[in-house]
Amino acid sequence: MGNCIICGTAVDGAICESHEEDVVFEFRGSAPSQLTPGRYYRGVVDGYADFGVFVDIGDHVTGLLHRSELDQRLESLDWEPGDEVFVQVLDVRDNGNVDLGWSIRQREREFRGKLIDTGDTEVRPEDFEAEADEDTTESEAEPEGEDEPEEEPAAGELQTAADEAGPTDDTAAPNAAETVTSGSGSVATETPAASHATDDADDAEPEDEPALKRTTVESIDTQVGTVVRLEGEITGVRQTSGPTVFELSDETGSVECAAFKEAGVRAYPTVDVGDVVALEGEVERHNGDLQIETETLDVLEGEDRETVRNRLEDAIEREARPAEIDLLAEHDPVTAVESGIADAATAIRRAVMEARPIVVRHGATADGYVAGAAIERAVLPLIREKHTQEDAEYHYFERRPLDGRVYDMDAATNDVTSMLEARDRHGEQLPLVVVVDAGSTVESVDGYDLLSLYDAKTVVIDDSRADDEITDAVSVAVAPSLAGADVSNLTSTALASNVAAHVNDDVRADLEHLPAISYWEQTPEAYLELATDAGYDETAISERREAVALESFYQSYKDKRELVIDLLFGSEDGTSRDGDLAAHVSEQFRAKLETELETARENLQIEQVDGLTAAVLDTAAFTHRYNFPTTTLLLDALHRRQRDDADEPFVTLGVGDDELHVRATEQVDVRQLGDEIAAVAPDAGVRVVGGQDGHVEFLPGERDAVREAALEALGDTLA
Repeated sequence: MGNCIICGTAVDGAICESHEEDVVFEFRGSAPSQLTPGRYYRGVVDGYADFGVFVDIGDHVTGLLHRSELDQRLESLDWEPGDEVFVQVLDVRDNGNVDLGWSIRQREREFRGKLIDTGDTEVRPEDFEAEADEDTTESEAEPEGEDEPEEEPAAGELQTAADEAGPTDDTAAPNAAETVTSGSGSVATETPAASHATDDADDAEPEDEPALKRTTVESIDTQVGTVVRLEGEITGVRQTSGPTVFELSDETGSVECAAFKEAGVRAYPTVDVGDVVALEGEVERHNGDLQIETETLDVLEGEDRETVRNRLEDAIEREARPAEIDLLAEHDPVTAVESGIADAATAIRRAVMEARPIVVRHGATADGYVAGAAIERAVLPLIREKHTQEDAEYHYFERRPLDGRVYDMDAATNDVTSMLEARDRHGEQLPLVVVVDAGSTVESVDGYDLLSLYDAKTVVIDDSRADDEITDAVSVAVAPSLAGADVSNLTSTALASNVAAHVNDDVRADLEHLPAISYWEQTPEAYLELATDAGYDETAISERREAVALESFYQSYKDKRELVIDLLFGSEDGTSRDGDLAAHVSEQFRAKLETELETARENLQIEQVDGLTAAVLDTAAFTHRYNFPTTTLLLDALHRRQRDDADEPFVTLGVGDDELHVRATEQVDVRQLGDEIAAVAPDAGVRVVGGQDGHVEFLPGERDAVREAALEALGDTLA
């Protein structure tokens, strides 16, 4: 029994339960399971990731302070690797992962006391040090009961013993021990044969240890505790407060290799990302993950380097490209880009195999989210197979929604900043950027050019009417319009799901219902049949579409990975699969949409222009621009309902303060419309964003002129 250091209450240990959060603990245990959730611990910053900060708690445990737990933006933190910080342990998971929370107290004096958490109990620092000193003293003391060394017999006694033994056989003399008595009484004995053997041993060259045979990353899980030799490419380097951690990738996978020079000092400073190396070390488990404790690390040159490089390239080429193209269903615009689907799948698979991060950018719409989720569904299992660390999927895959359907300089600058920070802080390779449901028009070229300056590869998957300039700006373009296909009844999800099915055939069955979810109307029969065969009827499909559309609006800059997974694929407990979650959210979607539609219909202005019926909505005055639904989604729904009652060409026009959106019964080239408006209103600063399927932007002061010019141009075109 002891007393609480804060209130003096009798306790088992040194702190009572009510005051555990008033002291800071220094962890001296050896396993995550020895931590106590709720306590505050001293830690050292290990490194950054896009989703948070890794903090070392003691010498053997690392936890994650997720960005959602911070009281400020992650990029505004001024912590550097090696800095001392104070964090709260929120949870220790069954797999050993430690979830950390923010502490407003970031100095030891702000706590009411300090204790050592030994893993078994808590003790005062002075008691812990005293116990450590006592252990050291005992280990250095002379062991009791050790026998005293026997005294050497006097020379005379040895001589007497030799005389009593009698004469020796002369033939044996050369091998007998000779005894020599010195004048001082000391005795030296030597066996001539032994002396000769020692001389021979000194002259012989020491035998070299047999060289280790190369093994592969995929086979080391059965070799824990064994020294192995790996050959491959360094695909990541990060410096922790302790060792330098290299990520080595061979033709079968990737593993982290810890090399220690001294705490916080870069080991093997000449080894960097892209080097081909031979590494020897002992296989260990660190926080549940496989890791190599590096003993030697040599950069390969010349023929040795080429041998490993060719082995890696052959393996990548052999495994990355799909053996054949087997589309989810027959659909003409998708069939038109079979080769592009193969190229996109190959690029994504290569990125995984090369341990290159993948960043998926997609529109913040139902189609964009479902298309991005299809790629995510295919890639994550491959990353888990490739990498030995349990949190690899958070390092090597990220889905970032876009604001609109253009990959502009804002998005590109954000991505370049993130990738350079990841390269410099964590030694990561530059990512593959996959743009889905966006980015296929000239307005995105500047963004791609910025990426290309750093040799970052890009893939575009988009159902829009694309511009030819995109083919030279990106690595791979999956855009059926460039192949001359009719894209009027195509979604990006239909394209992305087919790409995903060829990235990872194991998840093909998980993807079959996704194309049907992405259609608001006129769903191709082939996709409805796929969804039905997968167990989703039309109600289940529409509920998921509406639920994703609603959730894509809120926190639109976040991927909402777990929520989207539950809505589209079902949670492990089956709630989403039974439809409870999707049905609940879709009910909210319909209620919110109907409210806005009612307001919009009451404020529509119907105009006749040269035989064209136009329904014009002042979106600045009669929509809640910052509430659900978005202007584009509202106009889509409004146009579908209004046009069904029209017997002639019909247009729905949404005119805001500085934007004009058009929906028509026939396809409209918005870029051409923008040119015609600019000709009539040359001072309106007209520009088109998003190409032929985009929208028109203009100066607010010329709003009325733009509105009239648009109606006139549409009348000439569609009537």
